Amino acid sequence: MSVYAAPVARLIEEFEKLPGIGHKTAQRLAFHILNMPVEKVERLASSISEAKIKTKYCSICGNLTDSEVCSICGSNSRDDSLICVVQDARDVAAMERIKEFKGLYHVLHGAISPMEGIGPEDIKIKELLKRLQNKDVKEIIIATNPNIEGEATAMYISKLLKPLGVKATRIAHGIPVGGDLEYADEVTLAKALEGRREI
Repeated sequence: MSVYAAPVARLIEEFEKLPGIGHKTAQRLAFHILNMPVEKVERLASSISEAKIKTKYCSICGNLTDSEVCSICGSNSRDDSLICVVQDARDVAAMERIKEFKGLYHVLHGAISPMEGIGPEDIKIKELLKRLQNKDVKEIIIATNPNIEGEATAMYISKLLKPLGVKATRIAHGIPVGGDLEYADEVTLAKALEGRREI
């Protein structure tokens, strides 16, 4: 039996279902909401509902949008000969934060992972190949995560691109800026050495 009133207990339970939210954090969020003015709570609830109902995937790249085509694909100032392939829509946001990349994106919505039963047909690789037929794409930058699944996905895509004559590159991996060599693991050090460049 819960020590909280039924509506509060349900609210805590719902927060606990969110990724990374434990019981203590769920309680803290629930009590924060209970202490908010009703108008703010209604605005929060409305924002959640509106985001879920109105958000969809861009028909071109698969990024999150509230229209048929996202603002990046719809922009005339982007270089459509350059496509950066990422695993998730959050990765697009991360790349855009650096304000260096001026090309387009392609969101795979996952990575190849035989352990989880995710094969190439379960992510948006076919859609990427279809995009290459319609556009004069010169380079595909593969920016999947630097883990086993991300590497497997990158290798698979690069093999598919070779016969098409499209240049495939992989983002560099290695020691983060401000990091210490003594704390880096072997894989990170190996990648840093492999990706070295002349200065």
